[in-house]
Amino acid sequence: MKLKVYADRGSQPSRAILIFCKVNGIEFEEIKIELAKRQQLSPEYKAVNPMGQVPAIVHGEFQLFESHAILIYLASAYPGIADHWYPNDIFKRAKIHSALDWHHSNLRRGAAPYVVNTVLGPFVGIQVNPQIAAEAEKLLLSSLSKIESFWLKENEKFLLGSSQPSIADLSMVCEIMQLEVLGDKERDRILGPYEKVRQWIENTKNATGPHFDEIHTLIFQVKAMIHKPPPGEAINEAE
Repeated sequence: MKLKVYADRGSQPSRAILIFCKVNGIEFEEIKIELAKRQQLSPEYKAVNPMGQVPAIVHGEFQLFESHAILIYLASAYPGIADHWYPNDIFKRAKIHSALDWHHSNLRRGAAPYVVNTVLGPFVGIQVNPQIAAEAEKLLLSSLSKIESFWLKENEKFLLGSSQPSIADLSMVCEIMQLEVLGDKERDRILGPYEKVRQWIENTKNATGPHFDEIHTLIFQVKAMIHKPPPGEAINEAE
């Protein structure tokens, strides 16, 4: 039975699932659900995920939504998945669950609304709320500080003192990659103070390449469209 992954590559959690499958050689069919076209609200998709969100999977008769639950399922259901992704050690697993829960209560609640209420909202026709953006930025910066000071241990490449990535690393880094659409200057302003975070992002990219860059192609395309200079300005720069 072939795995079906319902995803939009503009979605941070969707990208984490797609990268995990590709890195680990899991055969799957990617079924694109375009959020911009509100396909996630169609009756056909709501039969897969009644919550109307991506990602979701169908594996035979089994259906599952919520990205962290999906990552745990895939790491557990497929033989041959390297132990570092979701270790058999119950104590290490508990720590990964802790990091995943923290992610959705902190980092995601900062990064996602900040991006939407600054540059992404106007691009897709959503009215922005400056107050939400300001509150989200505070939570985003606080979350990055916590990753820098707590989740990334001294001299280790990945979260929780690990020398290899887990599903928590992949999930959080895909979240942070959404900051690319802010443009280089704004992204660097936010990430600049956090040296360990920046190195950890590179470590995760390297550990999951070339699939990481492939799955993030859409994000870089959106970034280019949002920050495309006006035609006259482009001509002046070329001269």
